[in-house]
Amino acid sequence: MNFTVYLETSIIGYLASRPSRDLITAANQQLTRDWWDGHRKQYDLYVSETVVAECSAGDPQAAQERLEVMANIPILDATEDAENLADQLVKQIPLPANAEVDALHIAIGTVNGVNYLLTWNCAHIANAAMQTQIEAICRSAGFEPPTICTPQQLMED
Repeated sequence: MNFTVYLETSIIGYLASRPSRDLITAANQQLTRDWWDGHRKQYDLYVSETVVAECSAGDPQAAQERLEVMANIPILDATEDAENLADQLVKQIPLPANAEVDALHIAIGTVNGVNYLLTWNCAHIANAAMQTQIEAICRSAGFEPPTICTPQQLMED
C-alpha cells in the first residue's frame, strides 16, 4: 500500500504556472516539478473540493491549466468533522480570519487520514512554529495529523 498525499493548492499552482522571475519562487516551482516527475508515483494523491475551488478561480486559461493538472486525482470531501476541526484550528492556534481555508486544508487531510500534506504555504500550513499546536489540536479531536511538508522535504527519502 502506498502512502497518501494531499496536494494543497500551492502545489497545483506551481505545477501549472510559468516560471517565476523571483528566484525563490522559481526554485520552488522547479522542486515541485522535480517531485511531480520523479516521486509522485510512489504515492496515492488526493485533492479536495477546496483545492478545486481555489484552482478554478482567477484567469480562465490559468484555471483550466490548474484543473488539467489534477484531472485524474481523487477528491476528498470537506466533511462536518473536517469543518469542525478547521474551526478549532482557527480558534485555538489562533489563525487570522484569512487563513480559514488553510485550516480547512489541514483538517481535510487530517480527517481523511492522509500521511502527508504537501504545500508551499509556509505562513499558515507548513509553519514549524505552529506545527506542535496543529498536531495537538488534531489529536485532541481524535485524529492523527498528516506530516506537513514541502516537495523538497518529501524527496529526501
